[in-house]
Amino acid sequence: MPAEVKKEIQLEIAHVLFTDIVGYSKLPIHQQRAVVERLNEIVRGTDEYQAAEAAGRLITIPTGDGSIRNFSCEWAYTVDP
Repeated sequence: MPAEVKKEIQLEIAHVLFTDIVGYSKLPIHQQRAVVERLNEIVRGTDEYQAAEAAGRLITIPTGDGSIRNFSCEWAYTVDP
């Protein structure tokens, strides 16, 4: 009979931010760039963003007129299945 294998599963809490700029495609190209840059400045200026970036726990996925950002936290739970 095979030996029972116990795996320790660690769960992680993450904060995910989805952004989208309404009316983006109707703006002239130079304004599109300026709006995206301003949005990035605002997000990068938050304490949460800076802490996640400093800890190497930030995932950013650009989406053209918005983004998806995952601000991961420290390990929160250990679950024994």
